[in-house]
Amino acid sequence: MVIPAGNLWEETAAEAFDAPPLEGDLRVDIAIVGAGYTGCAAALAAADKGASVAVLEAETVGFGGSGRNVGLVNAGLWLPPDEVEGALGAGPGARLIEALGQGPETVFDLIERYQIRCEARRNGTLHCAHKPSAMRDLERRASQWQARGAPVEVLDAAAAQARVGSRAVHGALLDHRAGTIQPLAYVRGLARAAVSLGAQIFENTPVSGSRREGGQWVLETPNGRVSAARVLVATNAYHLPIPGMARAQTSLVHFFQAATDPLENTDILQGEEGCWDTALVMSSFRRDAAGRLIIGAMGLPERDGGLHLRWLQKKMTALFPDLGRQSLTGVWHGRIAMTRDHVPKLVRSGPGLYAIFGYSGRGIAPGTVMGLALGRGILSGDLSNAPLQAIETYGESFPKLRSAYYEAGARLMHLLP
Repeated sequence: MVIPAGNLWEETAAEAFDAPPLEGDLRVDIAIVGAGYTGCAAALAAADKGASVAVLEAETVGFGGSGRNVGLVNAGLWLPPDEVEGALGAGPGARLIEALGQGPETVFDLIERYQIRCEARRNGTLHCAHKPSAMRDLERRASQWQARGAPVEVLDAAAAQARVGSRAVHGALLDHRAGTIQPLAYVRGLARAAVSLGAQIFENTPVSGSRREGGQWVLETPNGRVSAARVLVATNAYHLPIPGMARAQTSLVHFFQAATDPLENTDILQGEEGCWDTALVMSSFRRDAAGRLIIGAMGLPERDGGLHLRWLQKKMTALFPDLGRQSLTGVWHGRIAMTRDHVPKLVRSGPGLYAIFGYSGRGIAPGTVMGLALGRGILSGDLSNAPLQAIETYGESFPKLRSAYYEAGARLMHLLP
């Protein structure tokens, strides 16, 4: 399995990373399964504390959602903060909101500290109203963040249209904390930084089994095994079943994107903000460092290639009529792991064994924040200061049915004229 041809991030990433598969047996302080944002950030944090770390990646660094997403470095979760507190309780909810509200700052600080070449732009993001009535939701979200001191503001239709360069938006919520990155380059940079501190990363090394032996977790791979007292599973929407280890249950939602050639002499997104809209089947649009317009949407799996391009072409024309017949190329796809309440879950399913999953489309900043916290906390055995409280078990009712429901709804929306 490889990243599908046409993934713009694979083609333009300034950061390169390559690691061998595991050969032989290894004993470390902490083993991490999955080399996305969470896994690489956890490896970085644990190695920075002097721990021995092994990261086992079934494919390559950033193969999953970390190398396929839009590249929006947003603060918080998809849920507005009052709803996060409602789901978790006032105290735990406030702690998570505060940590993730500072998420973009954490990401951009790491980029600066480790000189990660990932087209970092901290010009804010725009949550755009796709119809006038959607402004009520944006105003509600803004008031909740402003009550917590966040630098966000509501833009009226004229101001939003001027920033986006489109009359198809009817206002927006501007978050000055946020920004954009080249997402695959960022995770590769995290991996490089972790290795520079002593972490070991093994690509093309799927975990084929696990067992508890002599107070250690033993992770089997095709050509070796890793023994560790502590394990973090950070595979999220790309989890492969591991015999001997419980599998987290989430619903999966698909996301697809395509890009134009670099645009010249255009008023589109001159401020370089990243955007997404309020539609039930959400769309995103932004420009990269070369000036390409990148447009995407939730909902359809990889097999529907022709439908992807037709719908994205139609969406681009609706947003930016002046682009005329500008062609889109290189469709690429990803998966999002969603929990029923849209809040991530940290599950402790055995001594020193943790799994984190369910970012519900907010992987960059939350994944980084949670990875750093878990790398330190799991290593020390003290997670009392982690942004998210650990639970012993987690299950979802009919996750495959929920996934099919999301896909059917998106397919219907994308087939409508």
